[in-house]
Parts: sequence; structure tokens; C-alpha cells
Amino acid sequence: MMSRLMAALQDLEADILDVGQAVIHNELALAVLARVGTVADARVRVENACASEDVVVRISPVQSSDKVMWSEFADANRLIVTVMALHDGVDAMQAVSELTYQYGLNIDFVRRLTKAPQDIKAAIAPRLCVEMRVSGTRASVEERQLLQKDLTQAAERLGFDFSVQADTVFRRNRRLVVLDMDSTLIAEEVMDELAKRHGFGDQVVAVTEAAMAGEIDFKESFRQRARLLRGMPREFLQEVAESVKLNDGAHRMIKALKHFGYRTAVISGGFQYVGEYLAKDLGIDYVYANTLEIVDGRMTGEVLGDIVDAESKAQILMSIAEREGITLEQTIAVGDGANDLPMLTAAGLGIAYHAKAVVKKSARHSISNFGLDAILYLIGFSDSDIEQALGQSS
Repeated sequence: MMSRLMAALQDLEADILDVGQAVIHNELALAVLARVGTVADARVRVENACASEDVVVRISPVQSSDKVMWSEFADANRLIVTVMALHDGVDAMQAVSELTYQYGLNIDFVRRLTKAPQDIKAAIAPRLCVEMRVSGTRASVEERQLLQKDLTQAAERLGFDFSVQADTVFRRNRRLVVLDMDSTLIAEEVMDELAKRHGFGDQVVAVTEAAMAGEIDFKESFRQRARLLRGMPREFLQEVAESVKLNDGAHRMIKALKHFGYRTAVISGGFQYVGEYLAKDLGIDYVYANTLEIVDGRMTGEVLGDIVDAESKAQILMSIAEREGITLEQTIAVGDGANDLPMLTAAGLGIAYHAKAVVKKSARHSISNFGLDAILYLIGFSDSDIEQALGQSS
């Protein structure tokens, strides 16, 4: 069909201004914007060339005023909306499409990132993730913030995750992924686990919760908790490092990122020892965390060097980006606590992962229902891409 249409336009000595095509379930949609001599002649030639009982041809003349409108639309701001829903995702898709309609945004294309069921009679797929490109004059930064607010309310009501990103060259060329460690890369809070072994679990957990919720200064909270570990044997660090559990999707995400050439880092208000242990196991490129002083095999309750807090996390992100020769727009930061917010704000894509309420409210993007490997969807990778990276059959 493309060949027939191009032959007709060739005979008309037409100029192609725009072209687009999609094939969905064996149905072809093909559209061309062309400059021709006369519309009547073009109509005859195109209809004759494409004549078939299975083909519907629609030819719409474009006037000069329409062309101006088309040019403005073509150059309008474009957004990528990623929708991640458990099971069939119908409620999520209805809510998102209704909101894009209310904001006067056109859905240019929709691409499924999760694999479709091989058997349509099979059980409902465990999750659905689609990527939508939307465009229009209301895709400005200000309007995007309002859209994001409305989408957040819908997502909380219906239980799905989403992301709204500007469709820029940076979005397609992220190069560095930085992760908080405790409750982000791993399920545990290491300080809490150490304190439980040392007999001060309840006291430390209470201080940790207050710090992650932003209720007390992180540096002061860290010193308070570190002092409670005075006298703890070094072996406890090794035991905790060996026992921590990675959050869902962590292995899949990091292995795929390494295959695609991304650099990875852990920037944590936790412990350097555990971070380095995980980095060796996972192949993470950078680790920045806190080091507890150990004398004669036991903790002194003091911290060596500066404490990695909220502001230093953001500064470390910037320094790694500079070292790697990339812009901040090419970075992704992931965290769950209030001390992660400056880092999430500084990054090109800041993601609150299963985060505290204060963090979800402030972060531009969040994942609350999926594992860490959902970050790959926000970059634009499909399940087929990921399986190819991991050496699995698609």
C-alpha cells in the first residue's frame, strides 16, 4: 500500500511534508501530508492507486490557514506519559485518556511495553505498562504540573503508577541511575537491623522513622543512632550485609542497565560497608555512604568523615555526572525518604520508590505498585528489550 501511494504521489510530482504509519493487529493506518498541483487530480490518482475493497481512502484538502495550524501543532510541546497498572489496566487507561482529553492533548501514539499474553484465553496478565506520546498547546511546563496533580489523584484512587516526562533528547539518552540503599535498593533499614542485634532496636527504629519522614534533622538523627551502636562487634555488619534482601526487580534492573551501558551508583545515608558489599555482588559502579569508626573490632559510636545527608546526596549526584561527562538531565535518581528529595529534584528523572507520604507529595514521579525494574519502562525499554538484554528468549 505504501508503494502504491508513493507511486501515485510520484506521478503527481508531489512534495511530502509529513508521513506516518502504524500496523495494529493486521490493520494498517497510513497518512501522508503532501503538497500537490490540484486536489482533484490528486484525488483521482490516489483513489485509483489504492483502490481495494479492504481499503478506505480519505483525502482532506489543507488550506494555507490549516497549514499554519498544522505547523503549530507539529512544533507543540510533546509529553511521554507512561502508565503502569496491575492486571488489565482498563480503569487506569480510562482515567489517563479522560484527563488528556480534558487538557486538550492529542494522543499521537500508544505503545505497549509489557508483553501481551500468548494465549488470549489465558489468565489476565499480571501487569500492563503502556507508553503514550501526547502533544498540544497545553503541554507547557505549567499545564504539565496541573495535569500531573490530577493524574496523581486518579492514581491514588485507582492504584496505578504513572510518569509524565517531556519528550526531549535527554529523556531518550539517560546515562546514570543513582539509588538510595535502605528501603530502596534493599528492603531493610540497615541501622535498624544492627540496632536490633545490639539490643536497641525500638529506640533506633523510632528515630529512623522520624528522620525518613523529615521530622528531625538527618545528621543529628544519624549521630543519635550511631551512639546507640557503641560496643557492637564488627561481625554484625557482615551478618547484616549478607542477610539483606534486595527489593523486587533490583537484579533485573541493574543487569539490564549494565547491558545497555548505563552507569549505576548507590548514594546512601546508610553504611559504606553494606553498600560496597552490594556493589561487588551487583556490579554497581559507585558507592557513597557513611563509615562507622571501629576500634579493636567494636563500634565506637562515632562516624568517620562527613555524614552523607540530603544536601550532600544531591552534590554527589552532580559530581558523578560531571565525572562521567554527562548533564544532570541524563541522570535518574531513586529514593524513598525525605533525605532523598534534593537528589530527586536535581536529577533529570527523580523517582520516589514506595516512598513516605512527604516524598511522594514532593517528587515529580513515583512508583508505588511495581518493583525497581519498572524504572526500565520509564526509560522506554519494553519487556522484549529487557529480555534480549538478559539473554532470554522473547
